[in-house]
Amino acid sequence: MASLVAYDNSDSETETEPARSMNSDGQKEDASGVTRPSGIGLVSRTVDVTKEGAEHTGNSPYEDSGDQRLPLARIWRSHPGSCPSQRLQWPSKEPATTFPTSEPPRPSLWMSRAPAGHVPLAAACLKPVKPAWDTLRSSSHTQSKIENSTRNASSSQKKKGEDCVIPYIPKKLRQLQALNAETGQGKERETPGPPAGCAPAPLCVAPTVSEFIQPYLHSQYRETKVPKKVLFHLQGHRGPVNSIQWCPVFCKSHMLLSASMDKTFKVWNAVDSGHCLQTYYVHSEAVRAARWSPCGRRILSGGFDFALHLTDLETGTQVFSGQSDFRITTLKFHPKDHNVFLCGGFSSEIKAWDMRTGKVVRGYKATIQQTLDILFLQEGSVFLSSTDASTRDSADRTIIAWDFRTAAKISNQIFHERYTCPSLALHPREPVFLAQTNGNYLALFSSVWPYRMSRRRRYEGHKVEGYAVGCECSPCGDLLVTGSADGRVLMFSFRTASRACTLQGHAEACLGTTYHPVLPSVLGTCSWGGDIKIWH
Repeated sequence: MASLVAYDNSDSETETEPARSMNSDGQKEDASGVTRPSGIGLVSRTVDVTKEGAEHTGNSPYEDSGDQRLPLARIWRSHPGSCPSQRLQWPSKEPATTFPTSEPPRPSLWMSRAPAGHVPLAAACLKPVKPAWDTLRSSSHTQSKIENSTRNASSSQKKKGEDCVIPYIPKKLRQLQALNAETGQGKERETPGPPAGCAPAPLCVAPTVSEFIQPYLHSQYRETKVPKKVLFHLQGHRGPVNSIQWCPVFCKSHMLLSASMDKTFKVWNAVDSGHCLQTYYVHSEAVRAARWSPCGRRILSGGFDFALHLTDLETGTQVFSGQSDFRITTLKFHPKDHNVFLCGGFSSEIKAWDMRTGKVVRGYKATIQQTLDILFLQEGSVFLSSTDASTRDSADRTIIAWDFRTAAKISNQIFHERYTCPSLALHPREPVFLAQTNGNYLALFSSVWPYRMSRRRRYEGHKVEGYAVGCECSPCGDLLVTGSADGRVLMFSFRTASRACTLQGHAEACLGTTYHPVLPSVLGTCSWGGDIKIWH
């Protein structure tokens, strides 16, 4: 069979391929005398041209088996229907031909000769390139090995999962782990601090008084106003913030102290800039309580690691360190002797420490399990302690009045209702104190013996629900403020017990609230979510 082939340089004439004869075995014999199976030349030429991927035009010929030079030809390009049927091709026993990735330079239109290194078409037909079977076999062998190893690993993991016993994780611990994971993925992720026990850098405090505090330092009466908007939103803790406290020294009262469950306590500039001045990593467990010293230069902290530390802010060193025999939940300095403080926690005993000797000087023991809060009365000669007793006969253990010097119980018949009191607060002008109760109300008591509870005034409307929600009075004594388990901040009128204002403070439970000691309308709040807000 002969096929007509059109060449690019044939304008008026049409040339045919060299005559081939068919022998009796169905093989073709060309002019050079080489006998080939029928169809192999067509297949090889088709593969060669399609691998090139371009049409060769012009007068650049290829060398054939003879001396005659033939120009490049288009094979079945213009007329796809002229391609012979697949049934006429010789069945190839070998797989498809593979070619090297680096193609030879293609002949230019301006070249009359074939470039050096170019493979003639006849040579490509007679010497097809065989594929690298060793490479294919090795790749398939490695792939099967990988599949077998992954199957074995998955089966061993399944067996281990069936054999092992997963330990039970408490609900509070799961919540803390989820909270740490969420805050770790936040945008403002804080870098992990140094290990516990490392001395922090000294805190550089400006010697000048804040320009916002200076006008109010010498005023005698400051009327508290209801805050309406957020001045600063402080975010830096990676755990719940248990408590916050302004510096008791008026000229340094722009600094705010916060204690958190993320094992740290921080000092903020919460009046001028809202920036964190210093972070302290002195505890290995959650910091439950932290208090300013009355001089404003040191911070006393205690946590769940049974440790007590008094840190000097100017030098960054620990002036005092002690080891308690219980987890610490509350700390209070003595109002007269600033070297003595009370420490309570997960124990039936409250201990008085002297920082000069570093030892316990007195103990106050009762039949309780935990001390929730401590409040000094009458210039330090008497103090109150609230406990977690909530049984039917808990009237003698919920709030206890103690004599500081003799460690004797003055009264244990103060609160007669079956609710615990997570926090206590003293009124700045009247001889009364407030007790936050788990009955979702604030109770008012007399601070003078026999410490009777007021039946006519009760401040309610918020929720406690087991959280250590704090309460406080304004510096002028006209307003009371408390947090709530639903994140709200509620303010009441002290005289009428009516609600003065409600702020939608936080997304989670609001634990601590504190008024600024100098600025009349500045309020600080903290939440279980780890954020602090300054209201103005």
